[in-house]
Amino acid sequence: MGKTLLDKIWELHRVRTLPNGKDQIFIGLHLIHEVTSPQAFQMIREEKLKVLFPQNTFATVDHIVPTDDQSRPLKDPLAEEMLVALENNTNESGIKFFDFKTVKQGIVHVIGPELGITQPGMTIACGDSHTSTHGAFGSLAFGIGTTQIKDLLATQTLALSKPKIRKISVKGKLGIGVYAKDVILAIIQKLGVNGGIGFCYEYSGEAIQNFNMEERMTICNMTIEGGARMGYINPDDTTFNYLSEKEFAPKGEEFKRAVSWWKAIVSEPNAKYDDTVELDGSKIEPMVTWGINPGQAIGISKTLPDLKSLNSNERETAKEAYEHMGFESGKPLKGIPINVAFIGSCTNSRISDLREAAKIAKGRKVAAGVKALVVPGSQQVQKAAENEGLDKIFEEAGFEWREAGCSMCLAMNPDKLKGRELCASSSNRNFKGRQGSATGRTILMSPAMVAAAAIQGSLTDVREFL
Repeated sequence: MGKTLLDKIWELHRVRTLPNGKDQIFIGLHLIHEVTSPQAFQMIREEKLKVLFPQNTFATVDHIVPTDDQSRPLKDPLAEEMLVALENNTNESGIKFFDFKTVKQGIVHVIGPELGITQPGMTIACGDSHTSTHGAFGSLAFGIGTTQIKDLLATQTLALSKPKIRKISVKGKLGIGVYAKDVILAIIQKLGVNGGIGFCYEYSGEAIQNFNMEERMTICNMTIEGGARMGYINPDDTTFNYLSEKEFAPKGEEFKRAVSWWKAIVSEPNAKYDDTVELDGSKIEPMVTWGINPGQAIGISKTLPDLKSLNSNERETAKEAYEHMGFESGKPLKGIPINVAFIGSCTNSRISDLREAAKIAKGRKVAAGVKALVVPGSQQVQKAAENEGLDKIFEEAGFEWREAGCSMCLAMNPDKLKGRELCASSSNRNFKGRQGSATGRTILMSPAMVAAAAIQGSLTDVREFL
């Protein structure tokens, strides 16, 4: 049997097998932000250790930053304190920090790829569960906790158990108005939010191969929402072309050598998988969530599932979801009024996401009573969008155009839902309280679907706008 990309990268980065059966894995790239790193830096100070390979670690600020006014000091004293701590820790350790002044600040899973720091064949870790995003480049990328961050800073290695591998193939071509967000929601809906536990996902098939790099990042980003810690797409010409001019990517002859090696790490045709799953991409329609986890999703033309039709382990969560959301089985979601529309997050805040949403917004107006905001994923995305005039399209339509940051995805900043507001969101999680209100309600969908909902004032089918 041949080897998968998982097999190859794992073997290349394994230092040794530990007595407990886990492997000590060298981590080639460590990404940090302001929320999960302060305690780790304090731990290594207390243990009189230092950052072993500062050149392998890169930092940014994203979770706690306001998106309306980023002048210093930040208005929230705790946010300012966390930012100062990151500044001090990176200065003291010699770690590259992309702050506001660099004009390269942004969501950690947006700036890594756009700067070319993320590359195929890497092992990548970050104190954030959506680190799986970077697997779009053919890397093994995963989130870690604060204790592991400390271990990684001090040793550049982690003790890990190799996961099983599941190949997910999305066949055929997608229909109009169907985006990468719809594909990953369809995958999670099919396999469940716990379906990936113990697995690494390899995404393949015509629909996946036809995606650009930003769409591939959307797919890999939500791998964790399906229970798998990491997921990847084998690198190809789309990957290499994307990286060719990036700041931190190899240059000239080095780039040619890198491409040659990157081609060698792809999964072999006769590779062995622990499981395989197929989906027909032509049958996927625009998806929306209806509950309190990303697996509770349906096509926009469908009605809400009958509790009796669900298996026993899904029924209780579905009942809880209906009570929280105020929905009833058998009813459609289309036409339900919204209060807030949010376009942003590490899932869908890149330039191609904003372009698709702007196509819907152009020449139209946000419905009365709807608060709509667009938050670019990085300062570079913001600049590119403004150069194309996308900010003006959004503002003329009645959207708020914001500065870069995580924003309303997780509400660790001033962007929060109030009371029982219902939000059409391009983010990745619809958990209770995720967007800042214990009673607030979140419905996940593509950026274009969010834009359509903002204009309609209710959940709608973006295909009617195209």
